[in-house]
Amino acid sequence: MSTIVISNIKATGETASRAVSGVAAAWINFNGTGTVAARDSVNVASLTDNGTANYTVNFSSSFSSANYSFQNGSVTDGTGRGTVLTDDSNSFSILSSSFTLPYGLTSNANSAGIVFDDVSHVMNSFHGDLA
Repeated sequence: MSTIVISNIKATGETASRAVSGVAAAWINFNGTGTVAARDSVNVASLTDNGTANYTVNFSSSFSSANYSFQNGSVTDGTGRGTVLTDDSNSFSILSSSFTLPYGLTSNANSAGIVFDDVSHVMNSFHGDLA
């Protein structure tokens, strides 16, 4: 396999180029209900279902350190709930080889309080240097 080394990239039709370092090193879109499964992903080896609303994304190629950036979001179909993406538990973990966070911390508009709940669509992107 050959390696192409570049410092900037511009897709066909784009007017501006961007630094290669700005391209996500890993990303995933997965189903967080029932049998957890990736819809699509890049640089993700597997998912681990740790229990209700808690998943671990395991990378195919590790990051050079645990100091990468991540963005996450999730939505639930047809329930009237909005997802609150904060973590008040001990299950938050960022390692160079994996990422764990309770994604389904939801606030239900029809009841008081915040509860953990599996969500139908979980999306993450990860930016940083790979090992």
